[in-house]
Amino acid sequence: MISAADTGATGTVRFRVSVLEQLMTEARAGAPFEICGILAADVDGIVVAAYPLTNVAASETYYSIDPGEQLAAYQHFRDAGLEAIGAYHSHPASPARPSATDIAEAYDPDGLYVIVSLEATPAVRAWRIAEGVATEFDIESTKG
Repeated sequence: MISAADTGATGTVRFRVSVLEQLMTEARAGAPFEICGILAADVDGIVVAAYPLTNVAASETYYSIDPGEQLAAYQHFRDAGLEAIGAYHSHPASPARPSATDIAEAYDPDGLYVIVSLEATPAVRAWRIAEGVATEFDIESTKG
């Protein structure tokens, strides 16, 4: 996983606009269930790819990634010269901040956790979760 310093600026994660648009489109298409997937960055630390995965929990309030699909995503990114940097999922009816479950199940303190909310004002927010503490990172969008 990529560290905060590797993203280009401490506390900021850079995303291609197309990836942010993809995440919102996936979340809307998957509602009312949570969607999930893996994110990857290029050598400049810009998040350039999102690999959608099946939410095997098929739940409106929880997601569980299929391990076989997760391995396929990592292989796809390696083959493309990208680095998997974290996971994303949606909150169809709640804010784009980590739930108690998200915090309890966060497995990588260096990973990026991106949450897409479909509440009244849809949002995409990025977090690091370590030792039970969620720290938000600014999202900067870039073309290209």
